[in-house]
Amino acid sequence: MANNGSVLVTGASGYIGSHSGYDVVALDNFTNCVQGPNGESVALRRVEEITGKKIVFYPCDLLDVDFLKKIFEQHNIASVIHFAAMKAVGESMQFPLLYYKNNLIGMINLLEMMKEHNIFNLVFSSSCTVYGEPEKLPITEENETGKNVTNVYGRTKYFVEEMLRDLSKADERWNIIALRYFNPVGAHKTGKIGEDPTKPFTNLMPFISQVAIGKKDIVTILGDDYQTPDGTGVRDYIHVMDLATGHVSAMNKLEKGKFGIKFYNLGTGKGVSVLQLIKTFETVNKVKVPYVILPRREGDICEMYADPKLAENELGWKAKHTLEEMCADFWLWQTLNPNGYKLDTAHTNGH
Repeated sequence: MANNGSVLVTGASGYIGSHSGYDVVALDNFTNCVQGPNGESVALRRVEEITGKKIVFYPCDLLDVDFLKKIFEQHNIASVIHFAAMKAVGESMQFPLLYYKNNLIGMINLLEMMKEHNIFNLVFSSSCTVYGEPEKLPITEENETGKNVTNVYGRTKYFVEEMLRDLSKADERWNIIALRYFNPVGAHKTGKIGEDPTKPFTNLMPFISQVAIGKKDIVTILGDDYQTPDGTGVRDYIHVMDLATGHVSAMNKLEKGKFGIKFYNLGTGKGVSVLQLIKTFETVNKVKVPYVILPRREGDICEMYADPKLAENELGWKAKHTLEEMCADFWLWQTLNPNGYKLDTAHTNGH
């Protein structure tokens, strides 16, 4: 079990794994994050500063089976938290093969390596995109998956979920929890760690924040003619710190015994429109966020929000942070790090 060994965290240049209280072995290929001058993860260096805990890190891509094998051979790994994936929806539509290769083959390589080393405890970072256009709201884990998925990124998450189902049926040694995130926002309370896109992005909260700080001119709202209270799209925004505790709760469940495979929504259960998010951000942070409304984008979903009761009942987990906290914490991150982690790559004395 996890408390007798290390937790391997893939795609680890965030901070969720570091909050678990476990010994962490981290790997990342820097597709979605910033690399320091000595090959280190700038984000994980800051995690070490916050936690006072050393994290073993490898700049490894899951497609590099030889490197992956060395990591498994060098450490007593008991469980895996799998975050590593390419995640930009728009980019996934432009480069589908790239997404299928990274997200599916990378997963297969990881699972085969786990099996080879008799490691069967896995927490998988899934997504609400597996539900596609929901047929009913709020979305429970019983909602159909796969049928109405509108983008390649979401399909890769759905295919991995199906892969994990099949694996669990074929071999009862596997113990798997797939966590279906809704829309993660916010940042660490210290302002030291937050979302730092290394590519052009369309995620709403970072976009709002970059407009507010003057790095972008205007927020583009795609559509105000949806069947929602103000006509703009509605999503379930969840603070990243609540996601962190969700993973700790999932790890705790893995330790308690065998159950095969389980799926849980991680969301607040509250829908927030694009305009509501902008207005809340302006009010909380006392800034102006100019916006323009354009026609809706093909494939966009009108409304999505979770029913998170199953996670509360079975994991003892519940989202606690408010929308106001999400906005305040992200703005603190943005103002303390106007260029993200980039300036920090010049500092080589962080370890």
